[in-house]
Amino acid sequence: MDGIALLTIFILSIFVGFEVVSKVSAVLHTPLMSGANAIHGVVVMGAIIVAGKAQNNVELAIALIAVLLGAINLVGGFVVTDRMLEMFKPKKAPAAKEGGAA
Repeated sequence: MDGIALLTIFILSIFVGFEVVSKVSAVLHTPLMSGANAIHGVVVMGAIIVAGKAQNNVELAIALIAVLLGAINLVGGFVVTDRMLEMFKPKKAPAAKEGGAA
């Protein structure tokens, strides 16, 4: 692929990603995160493949930026999912004080 085609795919993926994410309501965010994390893994693998086939420094730089941003998004998705799932765990009762008032 030539550089223009790779740049076009990169720019179009930004617009598509923004539209998809902006349409998700807050209620559906947590259930969709696990599926989104799997998609981000595929994106990172695709960016690695593109980086391996880069023929000049511009293509390599764009691919490495895609790998970096995809990895940040992947890890951030797991962190957000973990934090949101913590909200559904039962809270521990406070421990009774010893030698309480009589």
